[in-house]
Amino acid sequence: MLLKKIFILFSLIIINFSLAQKKRKVDTVYVYEKVVVYDTVYIEKPIQIQSKNLVIPPLAVSEREIKDSYTENTNKQKNEKKIKRKLLHKFQYGIEAGIGLKDTDLAQEISGKKQQFGENIGIWGSKNFFSFPLSLILSANVYHWSSTFDLDANKEDTYLNGFYFTSDQQPLLFQRFNNKHFEYALQLKVAYEWKKFRPFAGILINKSIYKMQFLVPENNVLNKMEDFKTNQTNFGFSLGLQYRIFNRFLLSAEYQRVKMKNFSLKNSSFDFDIFKTNNTFAESKINFGIMYSISKP
Repeated sequence: MLLKKIFILFSLIIINFSLAQKKRKVDTVYVYEKVVVYDTVYIEKPIQIQSKNLVIPPLAVSEREIKDSYTENTNKQKNEKKIKRKLLHKFQYGIEAGIGLKDTDLAQEISGKKQQFGENIGIWGSKNFFSFPLSLILSANVYHWSSTFDLDANKEDTYLNGFYFTSDQQPLLFQRFNNKHFEYALQLKVAYEWKKFRPFAGILINKSIYKMQFLVPENNVLNKMEDFKTNQTNFGFSLGLQYRIFNRFLLSAEYQRVKMKNFSLKNSSFDFDIFKTNNTFAESKINFGIMYSISKP
């Protein structure tokens, strides 16, 4: 009986000892901190301020138009194209007038003076047949050139004085010759328009009416005055520049050169020519003028 009690006691000691050898479990402790946030609230209150001679102007609200630049540029380009298309098919016409200087080999050969002063008037018309900057200009002008010499057999002894005979032996007596004359010209020009400038080049046809006077027989007596005139058509070219100063007004500067081949002075009633055949004289002109457009530009 005693032995049994000793065994039980010994078992309890061993069990207690083994439990003491085990690690104790660590407990987790959570600590909570209370945070309080304070907000600042601002309250606006009107303050009455009394001031002397203080004037505050009222607020002005201005309107501003907001434009669509892309749409505006597109519309502008369309309008420009429409204008160009209208000009492309539009016929323009007008008048012109000017002054000029003319150099001729004929005047140089007879008198030693080449330059003649002259005036001109004309009409013109233009139309765009190709692209917009290019246009064709057709013009017709009448020139009047002053004289640089005047050979008069009744006033002086000239180298042309004397009798001449036609092919059928009719006598002719020289009377007078000068180079004052009218000129008729027709031009076709191609012009290129760049901003306000319009350079051009073209071809021209002209007739210069020179006149020489002779006494011719009438009833076998030399008592009738007859004119011997030039009648040939001459060809040449022209170069120039026009500048637009207003919508309807243009200034013009032009150079022309023409060759007079087989120059002759003839009368239909008499077979006679005082100048030798196969002769050629050159004419050069510089003209300055102003052009007016009758049609709307």
